[in-house]
Amino acid sequence: MASSGGVRNGVGPRMSAKPDRQGFSATPKTAAGKQRLSSSAAAAGGAYRRTSSGPLPSRAASDGVSSRVRVAVRLRPRNAEELAADADFGDCVELQPELKRLKLRKNNWESETYEFDEVLTEFSSQKRVYEVVAKPVVESVMEGYNGTVMAYGQTGTGKTFTLGRLGEEDTAARGIMVRAMEDILADITHGTDSVSVSYIQLYMEMIQDLLDPVNDNIAIVEDPRTGDVSLPGATVVEVRDQKSFVDLLRVGEAHRVAANTKLNTESSRSHAILMVNVRRSVKGRTEMDVSISGENGHSSSMMGSLRPPIVRKSKLVVVDLAGSERIDKSGSEGHTLEEAKSINLSLSALGKCINALAESSPHVPVRDSKLTRLLKDSFGGTARTSLVVTIGPSPRHRGETTSTIMFGQRAMKVENMVKLKEEFDYKSLCRRLDIELDKLIAENERQRKYFDDEVERIRAEAQCGIAEAERECKITLENEKMKYHQEYLDSIRIMEEKWKVHQQSPKKQNKEAESTSNNTGEVHNLLQNEKMLRQSAEDEASDLKNQVSHWKKLEATATAEVVKLRKMLDAEASQKEKLEEEIDVLRSQLLQMSMEADETRRSLDKGDGPGKIFPGLDSLVSQTRGLQPREQSNGPKQPIAKLFEQVGLKKILSLLESEEPDVRVHAVKVVANLAAEEANQEKIVEAGGLTSLLTLLRSSEDETIRRVAAGAIANLAMNETNQDLIMDQGGVTLLSMTASDAEDPQTLRMVAGAIANLCGNDKLQTRLRGEGGIKALLGMVRCGHPDVLAQVARGIANFAKCESRAATQGNKVGKSLLIDDGSLPWIVKNANNEAAPIRRHIELALCHLAQHEVNSKDIINEGALWELVRISRDCSREDIRKLAYRTVTSSPTLQAEIRRLGIKM
Repeated sequence: MASSGGVRNGVGPRMSAKPDRQGFSATPKTAAGKQRLSSSAAAAGGAYRRTSSGPLPSRAASDGVSSRVRVAVRLRPRNAEELAADADFGDCVELQPELKRLKLRKNNWESETYEFDEVLTEFSSQKRVYEVVAKPVVESVMEGYNGTVMAYGQTGTGKTFTLGRLGEEDTAARGIMVRAMEDILADITHGTDSVSVSYIQLYMEMIQDLLDPVNDNIAIVEDPRTGDVSLPGATVVEVRDQKSFVDLLRVGEAHRVAANTKLNTESSRSHAILMVNVRRSVKGRTEMDVSISGENGHSSSMMGSLRPPIVRKSKLVVVDLAGSERIDKSGSEGHTLEEAKSINLSLSALGKCINALAESSPHVPVRDSKLTRLLKDSFGGTARTSLVVTIGPSPRHRGETTSTIMFGQRAMKVENMVKLKEEFDYKSLCRRLDIELDKLIAENERQRKYFDDEVERIRAEAQCGIAEAERECKITLENEKMKYHQEYLDSIRIMEEKWKVHQQSPKKQNKEAESTSNNTGEVHNLLQNEKMLRQSAEDEASDLKNQVSHWKKLEATATAEVVKLRKMLDAEASQKEKLEEEIDVLRSQLLQMSMEADETRRSLDKGDGPGKIFPGLDSLVSQTRGLQPREQSNGPKQPIAKLFEQVGLKKILSLLESEEPDVRVHAVKVVANLAAEEANQEKIVEAGGLTSLLTLLRSSEDETIRRVAAGAIANLAMNETNQDLIMDQGGVTLLSMTASDAEDPQTLRMVAGAIANLCGNDKLQTRLRGEGGIKALLGMVRCGHPDVLAQVARGIANFAKCESRAATQGNKVGKSLLIDDGSLPWIVKNANNEAAPIRRHIELALCHLAQHEVNSKDIINEGALWELVRISRDCSREDIRKLAYRTVTSSPTLQAEIRRLGIKM
């Protein structure tokens, strides 16, 4: 024990350096403090000591950087009770925020000093607490690292106020959860990034869903390869804006267990855990560079890197621990006492793990409690962790305050290895390649049509020119020939006339000799002129022949250009074939990834919740979910699920009719996992996916295809609109036939889940029973598998609840259809089943059946009254126990039988 005025953590009373005020960065500077830091820790701490100075460095997911758990202490102001009871006493603690120190008074003259990364007084605002405790962690989460913010302390010291305050009346009072989501939503890009949340509580060592109270026993699934833990059965909700997130928190807080104790009027009786999953696309490293070149400006080749896009997946965990308490001070008794024991045991297990990590023990007992298993990544794992310990000033609780301070001191010694979470998005790359291929095909078809039209135009022009030249040449030659022939005839006729005149007038021969000589000269001149005209005609004919030769050369040139264009088209066709081969290779890789993810899903299959049969393939189709982004993100850009529908959904549905069994199997798996998200269901139904799935269920003899198709129908049956379509297309009859033929437990589980979802629709009760849905459910109990029985019990509970609701609404209802179909003996037999899910649904079904007076005689005859009495006394769930008691006491027939048998209620 340190002496009066001593300092914890090896730090003396004097400090030579100023404390760093940016984030959690205070570090002891004395020699004793330096001895506690190893060389590796000092080197790692130097890079991350100032948490608000910049982002964590980007590095491969396999690399890790050491980061110590940062701890802040927050003092709660005195409440009204403490102001009255401790008016004559001083506070047991004294804060020195400028030195980041806390003094714990043992008495009036002796105290102990402790150092923390941040000391927050009772006057510190909620904004200040968020900036120094949680904001550095939120910034790391947005950069791709996991992060944890946790509050620890005695009950009533303000943990829930610090973390979960909604601040609806006073925005300044908003807690860490609300402020963290504001920063996350402000930093993401809608359309490419997505944010989803889950909200659970750990109550009496049972993990319960605060967003879906019926889901009250969620299993923890651990990856055997990486050791990461997950909760596949928890409800995951996509967050689009701050208002929807606050509404989710309000729903979760309404379902959280609380009780009134002497220390706190609203004491939390469970550990609340908010899990925020962030998925971000890495910009600047995923663009596919495509260069287009060609002599005529058209696309001829594609050069680009086929490196897939990179996405970062990170998780923020906010943990509001239940307060530790002493029984003698809290006054807990009865069920509240059992809750306090469970809380203290889980907190004790957490303390043991932190002690082992602080002392570098080879064994860390993380399996002692579900709380330590859930926080495995937060302490000694890969997450960046900030812890705020809350204390009160009252000297009456000095022991609890000391325990809380020592817990924070030990947590400061825990080192985590912060790792970046990155992976390749092969699915996005495939969609982009499909788009590029469609563009190239369209461009190729457009160019082919343009080339064909151009060739036809050139050919038509050449033929028209040749024909016109030939016609003109022919007409000219004919005209010239006729002209010269006529002139020749005229000359001969003139000479003959002159000869005749000369023969008739010999006397005038001498006189006319000179005239004849002149005429001969004229004839000679005429002959010369005729020769010149003939030469001119021959020259013109030669010109026409040259023009014909020129047009023939133009035709040959056009033919050569056509040949060249055809060669270019052949090159484009060859490039298209190469692109199609690359797409086939990528699709084969995606199919291989789907097979590997399917094997992982089978190993996790037992952890599925009762509502969703297919949680999704973690590596491929989960991006469609969460991808879903897909469609659940606001903003002008198309979500991923919508883009997938436009590019590939019809192609996938067409593969359901493929002749190759492997192709059909993988196609139906992808459709089933897309159907697991409500945002995709309407698109699948509109594209004919429901009809295709029912056709597969009717015609296929492959057990895997029938199992996966039934699971996809079960997911679609969660939507009321789809339920009517399933009924109209004979889906219940097909499911009943499959239930009677199948022997595989997993296939029966899928079929039972689909019928169970249909049982929850008030409008389909009579049709469902008429088409054999209830008898099919009861027939599947022959399997005996717990998962199948759980789905059967859920369907019966849903059906009974709808009948009870109809009766309470004043509708005229006869005896239960379930009783008419003979389900009551099986319900009585399994009312005390060892499996909690089966027992819970059977107990609810029995209570709903008993609420209708017309069923009372059958309930008495089958011995169900004894089970109702047992449920009202011994059921572990208080709400079911109260429902059974209220049902038994409100029925005159059951009350009369109880009095006759002498049963005491």
